[in-house]
Amino acid sequence: MQETKTIRTTRDILKDVRDQGRIIGFVPTMGALHEGHLELIRTADKECDFVVASIFVNPIQFNNREDLEKYPRTLEEDLRVLEKNHCHLVFIPEVEEMYPGEVSEDYDFGKLEKVMEGKHRPGHFNGVAIVVKKLFDIVEPDKAYFGQKDYQQLLIIQKLVEKENLDVEIIPGSTVREKDGLAMSSRNKRLTQEERQIAPLLYQTLLKAADMVPEKKPGEIIEWARQQISAQPEFSLEYFEIADAGDLLPVKNFINNGNYVICLAAHLGNVRLIDNVIINS
Repeated sequence: MQETKTIRTTRDILKDVRDQGRIIGFVPTMGALHEGHLELIRTADKECDFVVASIFVNPIQFNNREDLEKYPRTLEEDLRVLEKNHCHLVFIPEVEEMYPGEVSEDYDFGKLEKVMEGKHRPGHFNGVAIVVKKLFDIVEPDKAYFGQKDYQQLLIIQKLVEKENLDVEIIPGSTVREKDGLAMSSRNKRLTQEERQIAPLLYQTLLKAADMVPEKKPGEIIEWARQQISAQPEFSLEYFEIADAGDLLPVKNFINNGNYVICLAAHLGNVRLIDNVIINS
């Protein structure tokens, strides 16, 4: 496995790969890798000839300085598991390499960036779009892999590809979970032992809420779920929403053959957790 830190070296290596007619698969990450990331790497390995990963904690997508500073960094272990799972090249730039000057790009994703994560984390998705566009320009992948745990981010990236007319296929990967249902996340490393024991309540609530579709109205389900989570004083619920799976606009009534996603975000101690379930009625 090759490791690069500069854009020039990365491009030079990948130009040779591309000239050989090999299909490039790309998995961008912020490190602190878990099975969710590795499943994307393994899928890319099956579908592509050459697998690239990036490890870069992107400062401009954090609107909470403390969250940025506390984001787990486990580079040595990350490199070990990437090599074990047949990653061919990992790009590990410093902030100065990615942002040598002032960052001025401003993307408009309309209503898609105004709800849920976008509403509670202003500027977050613009930071995501900027770094993903930069990484796509550097790697020029044929396929790029993103997990559905960050469902809204996945839709934003699909919209970015459409708006910028980028020649890359976005491949979604199913959410990978612990045995007790907790969605795997790099932030899980920050949970205390006691918090980790109660964290699966979020997924359990999502599943029970999904079972109520379409017998109960969306508003009734949301109110029930909020009460369930609020009954646990350790949780501070940020949002619980039932939305159209295509545009994430809130759903007022269920219709036949509708596709929905139930999304939530909650703070458990000092850790912010997100999760979702997708419903194809």
